[in-house]
Amino acid sequence: MKTYGHYINGEEIISSTTFEDLNPYTGEIFALAARGNAQDANKAVTAARAGFEKWSGLPPAERERAMLKAADLLEARVDSLVEILIDESGSVITKARGEVLYSASLIRAAAGEVRRLYGDTFPNDKPHRLSMVIREPLGVVVAISPFNAPLSLLVKMIAFALGAGNAVVAKPSEETPVIALELAKVMNEAGLPSGTFNVVTGFGAEVGPALIESSDVNGIAFTGSTSTGISIAQSAIKTMKRMQMELGGKNPLVVLKDVDIEEAAEIAAAGAFFHGGQICMSSARIIVEKEIARPFAEALARKAKSLQLGDLRNPQTAYGPVINQRSLEKIQGHVQSARDAGAEILAGGDVYRGLIYQPTVIWEPPRTCALWNEETFGPVTAVVAVNDLEEAIALANESEYGLSAGVLTNDMIRGMTAARRIRCGAVHVGMHSFQSDSMAPVGGFGMSGFGRSGGQYSVEHFTELKWISLELGKTPRPF
Repeated sequence: MKTYGHYINGEEIISSTTFEDLNPYTGEIFALAARGNAQDANKAVTAARAGFEKWSGLPPAERERAMLKAADLLEARVDSLVEILIDESGSVITKARGEVLYSASLIRAAAGEVRRLYGDTFPNDKPHRLSMVIREPLGVVVAISPFNAPLSLLVKMIAFALGAGNAVVAKPSEETPVIALELAKVMNEAGLPSGTFNVVTGFGAEVGPALIESSDVNGIAFTGSTSTGISIAQSAIKTMKRMQMELGGKNPLVVLKDVDIEEAAEIAAAGAFFHGGQICMSSARIIVEKEIARPFAEALARKAKSLQLGDLRNPQTAYGPVINQRSLEKIQGHVQSARDAGAEILAGGDVYRGLIYQPTVIWEPPRTCALWNEETFGPVTAVVAVNDLEEAIALANESEYGLSAGVLTNDMIRGMTAARRIRCGAVHVGMHSFQSDSMAPVGGFGMSGFGRSGGQYSVEHFTELKWISLELGKTPRPF
């Protein structure tokens, strides 16, 4: 068992205070990680402020070169990083490998944005004035990342911010600190100046306030629960920090009557059960036109029952454990409340082993129950029948969340009608709600957050616009 320190100013900082990082599949201690405090957070921010001056002053070619090297290093270490993702986060091998490769792709996309920090000019009514708009990095960005995709989500949060010339302090989930520390080593080896990327590990209540309230921090990127996001935003707004927040979701998948039922069930299962439903964009509310609703639900239940669970290193295993006992108990509570209210359990509804919960399909839960309204964050999905497209759209929008949605149909007119009217940050026609792309603007409406991450949208979010005017002649003066 290895002990890990913080990663600050280009070196590992060992701490006398540690916490246990558990393997959710075995329940054993995977590693010991430094338990950070306000002093550690302040050191990291100070290092990042100095790192920003060095990194932002480099020519674009040098920043681009370092980031491309980081992507190459990630791919070269795919096997070792996959092992960490399996043991630390409970990812199955296929998900872990895909996450590493996607992370490398994200860094390359961010490297491309280095050369696209475009400015602008605009015409003036004053004939002797030249006006230009330039884009400048914010400075220091704090990235607070979740456990469910602990490498790729952190990379997405930091890569575009770095590409724009910012320095970063990362605070990974206490459930998955090691993969973030390995990323820091990669970024340092790739040639980022010391202090450009720092990692402080520990618990949010002990590290977070110092990071969020620091006057030397200019931006916050957070992915996680809505309740935590609200708390962070309330603190960060006091110093007018720029914020990008991807929060919770209770995502609808609308299934229209013209689909092939078996194929639609396959798509829905992927959207609902990938990584055991521990995805903020998972398809948790499936809304089906009544002509095919029950046959579709039964097909989805058959698919759920066929999923293989168990060995995380077996490529045939669908998903692994939820992250901890608290998560499991929340899932159990949601399912039991739906069952008590009269919903029918078509598949699953119980623990498979340890922290692994069975893939669960629930038919017609009451629209007032927690399972239908709150984020379950587990391998559970609910199917309800509606009369027509109008009712499906209305029910899809009947939520405080608005992160992502899917629409399954072969009728593009009906599909686009739904896409335009469902209030979500993304609507995917012909596919389930869980989609990601390095260049897409990912984010939500309502309680699913604000701001967008990905490609130019991240760059725009973590840069400031500055108007510069140049007087080229004599301009009339008021006095």
